[in-house]
Amino acid sequence: MNGVKGVLYRETRVLRSRFWKVLASSAVSPFLFLLAFGYGIGRFASVDGVDYLTFLIPGLVAMSSLNQSYGISGEINISRFYFKVFDEYLLAPVSRWEIVAGEMLYGVIKGLIPAAVILVYALIAGAGLKISLLFVPVLFVHLIVFSLLGIIVALVVKNHGDQMAVNTFVITPMIFLSGTFYPVDKMPLTAKIIAHISPLTYSTQLIRCSLIGTGCDLLLNLGVMLGAAAVLFVIAGRILKGVES
Repeated sequence: MNGVKGVLYRETRVLRSRFWKVLASSAVSPFLFLLAFGYGIGRFASVDGVDYLTFLIPGLVAMSSLNQSYGISGEINISRFYFKVFDEYLLAPVSRWEIVAGEMLYGVIKGLIPAAVILVYALIAGAGLKISLLFVPVLFVHLIVFSLLGIIVALVVKNHGDQMAVNTFVITPMIFLSGTFYPVDKMPLTAKIIAHISPLTYSTQLIRCSLIGTGCDLLLNLGVMLGAAAVLFVIAGRILKGVES
């Protein structure tokens, strides 16, 4: 576990040095979405008997926490291409799974920041949340999955252009087609198919279920997310081993 602690310590020290920038970036985007969709377009709307503002909050939690946890991919790229920090990790006498686990936990910590900010927004806005004990484990699984996805993308891409292409053609469509802003069952057939491929669809349903008490297939959604986390962890470890060789 020393490798996990070492990687996590280094990353959290960097996070501490720019915490206020991360907090500001975590606060501005959700606020604009909340203002535009919650108080603008959806002010007098409701979804399945729930006012749209309350429906929107869990989607913003899922989206914003994804952006921060997956966003470690950009930091890993900078560490690899410019500062050679990853080379130091690989030279250290630690196993590859410890490096993956350390980066994954860092992504989880970063993802908790916007989630906390949005819950404060919800409290101020008077959203009708019914937070259950399920919320914490569900949020952690969600953050683990997208942190691992960020690690994999960072290790696969060859430059920042490739990174931007993944963001444009994978992450952005995933955000808008996974039930974050409107129900998946109201989408066209093609969009529904894409939505059911996206892991964000399942984590958004779980987060919404745990925050506002809407019904969801808990076993199916949680099973998909746990399975995705296990598969992505193995893939990340194997890719890292390939990077080393």
